[in-house]
Amino acid sequence: MIVDIHVHPEDTDEPARIDAMLEVARRTRIDRLVLLGAVGQHGYTPTPEGIRSANDRSLQWMRHRPDACLGFCYLNPAHDPGFSREELQRCVAEGMLGIKLWVAVNARDPRLDPILELAAEQGLPVLFHAWYKTVGLAAEESSPADIADLARRHPTVPLIMAHVTGGGQRGVADVAELPNVLVDTSGSQPVAGIIEYAVRELGEERVLFGSDAYGRDFAVALARVEAAALTPRQRRLVLGGNAARLLMLEELS
Repeated sequence: MIVDIHVHPEDTDEPARIDAMLEVARRTRIDRLVLLGAVGQHGYTPTPEGIRSANDRSLQWMRHRPDACLGFCYLNPAHDPGFSREELQRCVAEGMLGIKLWVAVNARDPRLDPILELAAEQGLPVLFHAWYKTVGLAAEESSPADIADLARRHPTVPLIMAHVTGGGQRGVADVAELPNVLVDTSGSQPVAGIIEYAVRELGEERVLFGSDAYGRDFAVALARVEAAALTPRQRRLVLGGNAARLLMLEELS
């Protein structure tokens, strides 16, 4: 069974549109989608209302198709910690299994600490956008080195560093010695050898399949893992086994 750890729902609550995207995933053999919120619709620094709206979209999809949709709660660490706690409690009560962070606050910022403490309290993983860029860098966007700093501050919290191709070999090296950091394969264009490099340097249990749909294509994202020179066991873990373990999905173990 294949689990896509990095999906953004289309900003629609129309059942037919939801089912259409899930059918594309099914045809690609992807069984479960972890929804991270309709984040792009609310800018780099979403308001509390924007955060609720982004999470509401994921929750609508989860309610419509609980057989296929899981979710992480999107938060902005710049908000009052009390709001973040309440929003996380709301999302977890409806079945969400982790926390999603994007570019509102850099990973080195101490405002991240209350969010990570919440994650530790509730035993939740945190998926955090990271990239090495020469152009187009958001003001507070995190690099893999920034993620490494956060991971050292909170060694008991599983951190999923998104976009292994965006960080490249340098990004993998930044987190290699931090056992609480995993990487996902989402985003950017396929790069020959990067999946194999991540599995070799991090270990087969620290790499998770992700697509970054709907902004990226399910089939292309899956093909980069299917075409990688991995053993059957390594491929099975990357495509779903590691997500099953991390999210305690018994049916996928």
